[in-house]
Amino acid sequence: MALTRNFKETIQARMERDPTFREELLKEGVECLLSGDVDSGKAVLRDYINATIGFRELGGLTAKSPKSLMRMFGPNGNPQARNLFEVIGCLQKREGVHFKVQAVR
Repeated sequence: MALTRNFKETIQARMERDPTFREELLKEGVECLLSGDVDSGKAVLRDYINATIGFRELGGLTAKSPKSLMRMFGPNGNPQARNLFEVIGCLQKREGVHFKVQAVR
Protein backbone atom coordinates (compact mmCIF):
# COMPACT_ATOMS: atom_id res chain seq x y z
CA MET A 1 0.00 0.00 0.00
CA ALA A 2 1.38 3.39 -0.97
CA LEU A 3 1.79 5.96 1.76
CA THR A 4 -0.31 9.05 1.50
CA ARG A 5 1.30 12.43 1.39
CA ASN A 6 -0.34 13.33 4.70
CA PHE A 7 1.32 10.38 6.44
CA LYS A 8 4.74 11.33 5.08
CA GLU A 9 4.23 14.95 6.09
CA THR A 10 3.08 13.90 9.55
CA ILE A 11 6.18 11.75 10.11
CA GLN A 12 8.49 14.45 8.78
CA ALA A 13 6.89 17.09 11.00
CA ARG A 14 7.27 14.88 14.06
CA MET A 15 10.90 14.16 13.21
CA GLU A 16 11.57 17.90 12.94
CA ARG A 17 10.14 18.67 16.36
CA ASP A 18 10.96 15.51 18.35
CA PRO A 19 14.65 14.54 18.66
CA THR A 20 13.77 11.45 20.70
CA PHE A 21 11.53 10.17 17.89
CA ARG A 22 14.35 10.75 15.37
CA GLU A 23 16.83 8.90 17.54
CA GLU A 24 14.45 5.99 18.09
CA LEU A 25 13.75 5.66 14.37
CA LEU A 26 17.48 5.57 13.63
CA LYS A 27 17.97 3.03 16.43
CA GLU A 28 15.13 0.87 15.08
CA GLY A 29 16.70 0.79 11.62
CA VAL A 30 20.07 -0.29 13.02
CA GLU A 31 18.48 -2.89 15.31
CA CYS A 32 16.58 -4.40 12.36
CA LEU A 33 19.83 -4.72 10.42
CA LEU A 34 21.66 -6.30 13.35
CA SER A 35 18.86 -8.82 13.89
CA GLY A 36 19.02 -9.90 10.25
CA ASP A 37 15.90 -8.11 9.01
CA VAL A 38 17.78 -6.24 6.30
CA ASP A 39 14.72 -5.24 4.26
CA SER A 40 13.00 -3.61 7.23
CA GLY A 41 16.24 -1.99 8.35
CA LYS A 42 16.81 -0.45 4.92
CA ALA A 43 13.20 0.77 4.78
CA VAL A 44 13.38 2.40 8.21
CA LEU A 45 16.73 4.03 7.43
CA ARG A 46 15.39 5.25 4.06
CA ASP A 47 12.44 6.90 5.87
CA TYR A 48 14.82 8.40 8.41
CA ILE A 49 17.09 9.78 5.69
CA ASN A 50 14.18 11.20 3.70
CA ALA A 51 12.73 12.94 6.76
CA THR A 52 16.02 14.36 8.05
CA ILE A 53 19.22 14.79 6.09
CA GLY A 54 18.00 13.83 2.62
CA PHE A 55 19.91 11.79 0.07
CA ARG A 56 21.56 14.82 -1.54
CA GLU A 57 23.26 15.96 1.68
CA LEU A 58 24.09 12.37 2.63
CA GLY A 59 25.73 11.94 -0.77
CA GLY A 60 27.93 14.94 -0.08
CA LEU A 61 28.99 13.55 3.29
CA THR A 62 29.78 10.08 1.93
CA ALA A 63 31.12 11.07 -1.51
CA LYS A 64 28.48 8.81 -3.07
CA SER A 65 25.87 9.81 -5.60
CA PRO A 66 22.42 10.45 -4.10
CA LYS A 67 20.90 8.14 -6.71
CA SER A 68 23.27 5.36 -5.72
CA LEU A 69 22.32 5.83 -2.07
CA MET A 70 18.61 5.78 -2.97
CA ARG A 71 19.11 2.48 -4.82
CA MET A 72 21.14 1.09 -1.93
CA PHE A 73 18.26 1.69 0.50
CA GLY A 74 15.56 0.74 -2.00
CA PRO A 75 13.63 -2.54 -1.89
CA ASN A 76 16.03 -4.23 -4.33
CA GLY A 77 19.18 -2.61 -2.98
CA ASN A 78 22.02 -4.80 -1.74
CA PRO A 79 24.47 -2.47 -0.02
CA GLN A 80 27.99 -3.56 0.80
CA ALA A 81 28.71 -3.60 4.52
CA ARG A 82 31.36 -0.89 4.09
CA ASN A 83 28.85 1.48 2.49
CA LEU A 84 26.10 0.65 4.94
CA PHE A 85 28.28 1.24 8.00
CA GLU A 86 29.66 4.45 6.52
CA VAL A 87 26.13 5.78 6.13
CA ILE A 88 25.15 4.67 9.64
CA GLY A 89 28.25 6.40 10.98
CA CYS A 90 27.31 9.65 9.20
CA LEU A 91 23.74 9.45 10.48
CA GLN A 92 24.89 8.85 14.06
CA LYS A 93 27.31 11.77 13.88
CA ARG A 94 24.69 14.11 12.46
CA GLU A 95 22.12 13.03 15.05
CA GLY A 96 24.67 13.36 17.84
CA VAL A 97 24.32 9.78 19.07
CA HIS A 98 26.64 6.81 19.27
CA PHE A 99 25.19 3.32 19.37
CA LYS A 100 26.84 0.54 21.33
CA VAL A 101 26.00 -3.12 20.83
CA GLN A 102 25.04 -4.98 23.98
CA ALA A 103 24.57 -8.73 24.21
CA VAL A 104 21.26 -9.77 25.78
CA ARG A 105 20.05 -13.28 26.57
